[in-house]
Amino acid sequence: MTRPSLGVLLSFNGGYVDTMGFLALAGLFTAHVTGNFVTLGAALVFGTTGVIAKLLALPVFCIVILLTSVLSLRLKLAGRRAVVTLLSLKLVLFTIAAVAAFVHGPVLNGDSPAAIAIGMTLVTAMAIQNGLHRAYLSKLPPTTLMTGTTTQIMIDLADLISGTATDHARELKQQLKRMATSLLSFAIGCAAAALAFVASPTWCFVVPPVLVALSFLTPSGEHSEA
Repeated sequence: MTRPSLGVLLSFNGGYVDTMGFLALAGLFTAHVTGNFVTLGAALVFGTTGVIAKLLALPVFCIVILLTSVLSLRLKLAGRRAVVTLLSLKLVLFTIAAVAAFVHGPVLNGDSPAAIAIGMTLVTAMAIQNGLHRAYLSKLPPTTLMTGTTTQIMIDLADLISGTATDHARELKQQLKRMATSLLSFAIGCAAAALAFVASPTWCFVVPPVLVALSFLTPSGEHSEA
């Protein structure tokens, strides 16, 4: 049985965590953080909760990306495997979020300390995933935001249909396959999160740490660096 690649698993996780956060934490995007500007406006207009978490998401995301980059560089200089370290940090953070979700139950107030803490923990974990992807999986399609991937798929299809890619058609088809696989995996992750949330607003938080645990067993040949 063929195991899913790390990129495919992370794409599934990206779709799952973003959808789970949106549903369980008053419309908070934990991976697609710029989307919080839209939901922040909606929260202010309709008087719904979650304003504080949406305001904090972007600065927390930026700070974690910066710290992740510094940590990665230091680990590489020390000759250590940064990917394993970053995945381990993600596992710890997702586990903390899952435990907190069980302790505090379904989040009813997006501005409660528990909701903010869980949300920022997830934002931190997904910032690490984004930093990991840029540093070590840069040849693969993004594992979170799919707008660029979808746009590139349509551009590549246009090149193939128009016949302008005859000199590199094979490479283009391989790229299309990778991007379509990533997009499909992300979409399935979104659907899985919605179903999991409907089944249990607390148990749905268990899936991300399980996914990260599985990522240690995935093929690592796609890493641009270890």
